[in-house]
Amino acid sequence: MRLELLALLAFAFVLPLFEAPKNLLWIAYVALWITNRYRARSFGGPWDTWDTLVVAWIASGCLSAAFAGIHHHEWISTLDILRYASILWLLKRSEYDDAALRRLVASTALGTLIGLAWGYYGLRITGERSTLGLNSVGHVNHSAIYLAIVFGMVLAAACSRWTPSNALARAASLALILTFALGLVATDSRAAVGAAFVVTLFIIGAHSLRSKRSLLSVLIGIAVIGAALLAANPSVVRKNTHLLKENKFLAYRDAVWRTGMKAWREFPVFGVGIGNYSKVSVDRVEAWGRSRGEPVDLSLLQPQAHGHSLFVNTLVERGLAGMAALLAVLAAWGWLLVRNVPISTDSPIRWTYWGGACSAWLVAVVVGTVNTTLHHEHALVSMLMLGGWLSLLRQGRSPDTLRP
Repeated sequence: MRLELLALLAFAFVLPLFEAPKNLLWIAYVALWITNRYRARSFGGPWDTWDTLVVAWIASGCLSAAFAGIHHHEWISTLDILRYASILWLLKRSEYDDAALRRLVASTALGTLIGLAWGYYGLRITGERSTLGLNSVGHVNHSAIYLAIVFGMVLAAACSRWTPSNALARAASLALILTFALGLVATDSRAAVGAAFVVTLFIIGAHSLRSKRSLLSVLIGIAVIGAALLAANPSVVRKNTHLLKENKFLAYRDAVWRTGMKAWREFPVFGVGIGNYSKVSVDRVEAWGRSRGEPVDLSLLQPQAHGHSLFVNTLVERGLAGMAALLAVLAAWGWLLVRNVPISTDSPIRWTYWGGACSAWLVAVVVGTVNTTLHHEHALVSMLMLGGWLSLLRQGRSPDTLRP
């Protein structure tokens, strides 16, 4: 069991840092988990609704690959769903104690902090980077998604231990929160910054309501912080102002979505296949238009590697089958969070994982309207939070609370 936990902690640590070690550690964790549970003759209790949802989620990806409208890398890309869904399923059934789950939060935060420092080094010192990002996460927008999720987790952890902490611990917590917040703003991702602001409202608001503190003072404080941010006029605000003046608020995303929807119209049930959005070319769209006897205005199209929207990307690549599975998971996840908001006497670890899972859900949905969330690294860190939260509920509450 010790090696299993070590593999999980190392996986969480290297997740935003290195590609190959991350994949090897995932394989090691899965193998050790299965081996240990087989020896113990216990796989985490009876089957429940969430087990069914995870299986359906994976199955939707396999069906999309099997019946893909365009054949390219759909089976290889399907491994992404298997990877993050397996992390969710194994963590949910892990029955780790509070100490192990605290170490998981610490490993996640530390790896992200080092990744952020590495990104700043490449941006400010060596000049190897033109934008701030996390090495293994990649594009600046995807790094921003990852940072927003971890920011929410760290904020929830700080809130959960604020009252009993001494001045030094509070100062360290504030410094860590500020570091992630400033890093997030420096990515210039409008959606991720906005989502982080919503996350802050939800997490601090929940703590205030559950502890019967004045929510008004919290809202005033957050409003002051928001006003100060706007007054400082960071580059993310200037970027938004510029795009509004140019009448490009969506930054050409509407053309990307329009292109993708042309493909979905051809393959509505199972889509073009996971990872095949990039294969929706102008030539293909023109051919589909000719076969329907419809003119195609090429000026309204813009092929891209992905859909720049969780929902458009899912619909185009996985069709209605994949979209149904995704919406079922998101609905169950959101309902779970609403029904199980911790109370003031709950342990800090419950508050931390509830906040982390809440942050991951909000970022997936809010940022997911204009960018492709819930894949690769930010899907994996999201499943670490949701899986830990489900594990805590499974250990300490009636199984009924797990049902959406």
